[in-house]
Amino acid sequence: MDTPKIFESEYKFCTILWEREPINSTELVGLCREKLGWSKATTYTVIRRLAERGVLKNENATVMSLVSREEAQSARIDELMRETFSGSLPAFVAAFVNRRGVTKKELEEVRRLIDEFEEET
Repeated sequence: MDTPKIFESEYKFCTILWEREPINSTELVGLCREKLGWSKATTYTVIRRLAERGVLKNENATVMSLVSREEAQSARIDELMRETFSGSLPAFVAAFVNRRGVTKKELEEVRRLIDEFEEET
């Protein structure tokens, strides 16, 4: 099953949820007011929309995610690569490195990840 799309403002909401779940919806409303400046109605609208798309569930005033942070991040990267780099990982990495640069420590970590991936395949 594909990960449901989570839009930018929804992603910010989800970060609050992931840090505190399961969480009472009233408490979540307060956190969204404090951290996002949202009204109670906005928060409940986002909860309803994300529940309809299968991102979270809200049962007995307790909100829990159905999509993990890692799944959401992977889906966002996949979408970015498809839309911006025609699905090319080398083009994505080249653009990232050319723009931002990479430290020696980051390069070592990437090499380690690639080595681990090669060992698994």
